[in-house]
Amino acid sequence: MDIHALKRPGMTISEIARRTDHDRKTIRAYLSGQRSPGIRKRADPDPFDVFVVYVTARLAEDPHLWAATLLDELHPLGFTGSYQTLTR
Repeated sequence: MDIHALKRPGMTISEIARRTDHDRKTIRAYLSGQRSPGIRKRADPDPFDVFVVYVTARLAEDPHLWAATLLDELHPLGFTGSYQTLTR
């Protein structure tokens, strides 16, 4: 249901919240444009971000590099994630 469409006829934020089963602060954020429905941001930074430059360089150097080999190279550099985390 479009929250903006409910607001046009003069419905209050509290009434929209009751009808849509959302918190009033969420409705207010949607109406003000601070948030968009269906888009979530991470609560914390992605721990893989510090390794992106290295991984990009290695894959440019050898596009057929196995993920297991790359994981073995990343562990000494401080990567603590699993094989599944790396391949995701």
